[in-house]
Amino acid sequence: MVSRWILASLLLCAGSALAAKSDTAVDAHGLADGNAPAWTINTSAPSGWTKDCCTYASAIGVNYVLYQGEWTGKPERVMVLNVWPSKLPSLDAELQDDRKQYLLRDPNGQVVTFAVNNRNMPCRGVLYAGTDHIDDAIVFCDPGNASGIRYSWSMSIAADDPSRQTLLDQFQQVAERSSYAHGAKAPGGSGKSR
Repeated sequence: MVSRWILASLLLCAGSALAAKSDTAVDAHGLADGNAPAWTINTSAPSGWTKDCCTYASAIGVNYVLYQGEWTGKPERVMVLNVWPSKLPSLDAELQDDRKQYLLRDPNGQVVTFAVNNRNMPCRGVLYAGTDHIDDAIVFCDPGNASGIRYSWSMSIAADDPSRQTLLDQFQQVAERSSYAHGAKAPGGSGKSR
């Protein structure tokens, strides 16, 4: 009789752990686009963050957003996933093009490397410190030529935000845990199709 109670307790704990894990699972999907086949980007959201593929993400023209609290419509403290068919020859070219565009908008902005170690694919990070005192962390990832896509996670944060380092650490984890899979759910599944 005791072993049944132990087994039941273990199953209950395992079920709770799986439920908690699935609460943070992020699955963004996109349909085939030109030479790029359908795709899925997976990662884990920080605990307590809201996941959105289809309401606010769709309204602002991105594939997925993660945010805390209520949606404000402001870009600060929102993690944004953008996926696009790859056109530039390399991940470094994507990064250089983005850097060029940023410095055209803010010639006195500062650009530093944002360290990221994604074990699933090559990713490069950058942190832009704007003269408007808003920093932009961006991580570009390349799932490989066969995927036909590249993607980025980005987040804006006030330079004087008291939670800045914690937010950047959480953002880094989202980018580092991201992985690519060929294929996507049928229309109506979670994720914006482009």
